[in-house]
Amino acid sequence: MNILLVNHYAGSVRHGMEFRPYYLAREWVRLGHRVTIVAASESHLRRQVPTMRGRARMLEHIDGINYLWLATPPYHGNGAARVRNMLAFVLRLWRCASHLAATLRPDAVIASSTYPLDIWPARRIARLARARLLYEVHDLWPLSPMELGGHSPRHPFIALLQAAEDAACRHADAIVSILPRVRAHLEAHGMAPHKLHLVPNGIDPGEWQAEPEPLPGPLAATLDALHAAGRLVVGYAGTHGVANALDTLLAAADRLRGGPVAFVLVGSGPEKPALARQAAALELDNVHFFDAIAKPQVPALLARFDVAYIGWQRQPLYRFGISPNKLIDYMMAGRPVLHAVEAGNDPVAEAGCGFTVAPEDPRAVADGILALHALGPARRAALGRRGRTHALAHYTYPVLGRRFLDALAGDTRHG
Repeated sequence: MNILLVNHYAGSVRHGMEFRPYYLAREWVRLGHRVTIVAASESHLRRQVPTMRGRARMLEHIDGINYLWLATPPYHGNGAARVRNMLAFVLRLWRCASHLAATLRPDAVIASSTYPLDIWPARRIARLARARLLYEVHDLWPLSPMELGGHSPRHPFIALLQAAEDAACRHADAIVSILPRVRAHLEAHGMAPHKLHLVPNGIDPGEWQAEPEPLPGPLAATLDALHAAGRLVVGYAGTHGVANALDTLLAAADRLRGGPVAFVLVGSGPEKPALARQAAALELDNVHFFDAIAKPQVPALLARFDVAYIGWQRQPLYRFGISPNKLIDYMMAGRPVLHAVEAGNDPVAEAGCGFTVAPEDPRAVADGILALHALGPARRAALGRRGRTHALAHYTYPVLGRRFLDALAGDTRHG
């Protein structure tokens, strides 16, 4: 099959996030398919942008995948400049639709850019190439900017997004969703019931089979000292942002001061300075902050956690479900998980790999940590093994890549 994947923010191991398009495409290439990813040159997610040198588009080959970069203007934040970036990408894609249809001759076209505006040029390419059209749902737009940003449904850009989502629901031959509880929402906007397929986020099992890279010296020394002192190490690895609700974890650490628990937070993000100030103001000597580490070092880090923590804000949008990569990493590491969330699904309960408690509730988090401590090492290890078994069965890209191909072929087993 010849697959054309349109994803504005697609990244790679060379460029950084977002990784899902790369891992899926690599799996399809391994299965004998030809894959072209069309992405924008500018993205707030990537650590490295492609070098365009004034070109309107550039072709690059990465691990058997063809990347076609379309030049778009740079931007920062979520204001008007980001909207201009989106519109520039969609317009450029529309203008080269006939060229892409004629030269690539795709059998399937996937519109997958978080925002739904790419459905129109993707549909044009699919129509010209007589290909199947698939729409992939990451977040629900325009519902997300409406509920999170307070934007009116009558705002012109929101209305445009809504028209695009409605068009995608009506005209796509199949719809893949990362979020497991979106059926009612999508059907309300025109999706026929048989179109929906659920393909969550996942991990590359090869990254967990290789020898992990050693941790930085200060981080390794701190973990060694905490374990030598008999502390239960509750760890967090990832972005320190508002959505991660790490202030709740620090408030739980305050409740557990003087006890047998220590907290290790590894990563970077916009909220990290404020979190460090919060810990200093509370004089939390049981909390330790460290800088972000390289991706190949993550397995070694997670192996040193006794409990892995992931928390969320209390957010109505989570009623449609969640599919966090961080949680899958925790499962692959075989760590028991403390999950502070209220959502339409509960991956920790599904896997039986830890405890779920209420979000933004320091008492609930502290009680969950003490309950995991009381289990003892053997029972915590059993929870971790369940998580790893569940992840290998349901969340690896060899599994997910085939499920996605089922959706492209019209199979209805995964809805």
